[in-house]
Amino acid sequence: MTVYQQITSSKLIAILRGADPSDVVRIAAALYEGGIRLLEITMNSEAPLQAIEQVAGKLGNDMVIGAGTVLDAAMAADAYSAGARFILSPVVDESVIVATKRLGAVSIPGAYTATEIYTAHRAGADIVKVFPANSPSYIKELRAPLPHIPLLPTGGITPENIGAYLKTGAVGFGIGSALVDTRQPVTDVYLETLKENARKLIQAMQS
Repeated sequence: MTVYQQITSSKLIAILRGADPSDVVRIAAALYEGGIRLLEITMNSEAPLQAIEQVAGKLGNDMVIGAGTVLDAAMAADAYSAGARFILSPVVDESVIVATKRLGAVSIPGAYTATEIYTAHRAGADIVKVFPANSPSYIKELRAPLPHIPLLPTGGITPENIGAYLKTGAVGFGIGSALVDTRQPVTDVYLETLKENARKLIQAMQS
């Protein structure tokens, strides 16, 4: 199965931003036990390349690791070398898209308007992250004129509304605070909470 197929099959990308590097593997393992198979580690976290490398080394056979908040081509190359297999950006930057595709990774730039989404797609993006997702109705409205562009809503998606987003035809979802709160101390109790958060999202999506 290709990375693109794994993303569109598993659908849920857990976003890990700002975690202590020493906790990242434990957090990733808890998310995996809860059913998460896709993990985004943002490049504006502490020692992100080290975190990507550690998680890819420990869980790379079970989880697909991506890098988020990638802002230039050099950052994309560094993330790929560390083990990231999909590259997300908060913006549409053609140089990042082109560099990601040359590396053989999946390109997921961030966009909001129809023009930005179309521009990203024309530049070679595999999937376009819609951020902030705003509402299921907004995604539905975007897909009306652009049904051929795979969209990944991100921001504000919860167990309560993920079903409505799924009905829009979105190919996946970026999930941040509904899964992981990196401000919390990483205790055994917290890791159990992560597993439960993951299970709730997956159950809500499947139902």
